Amino acid sequence: KDDVQVVLKEFADTPSDNIIEILSQIQDSFRSEHTRTYLDGKIQKIIKTETESEKKKMCKNLMPYLDWYVQGN
Repeated sequence: KDDVQVVLKEFADTPSDNIIEILSQIQDSFRSEHTRTYLDGKIQKIIKTETESEKKKMCKNLMPYLDWYVQGN
């Protein structure tokens, strides 16, 4: 949970690979199979993206999952 809070506070300075790693670690904590599957698909799409700036934009769209996790999903 501490790592997620750091990413939320320091998103601009956090490399996309670190954000992806944290999202991968927390995805199993979501109750809905649909949510876990959706998030996994988004993570895989980010991994396949080549530029860091594009990865960052895509990661930013997944910030609500980090918020949700911190709040106890």
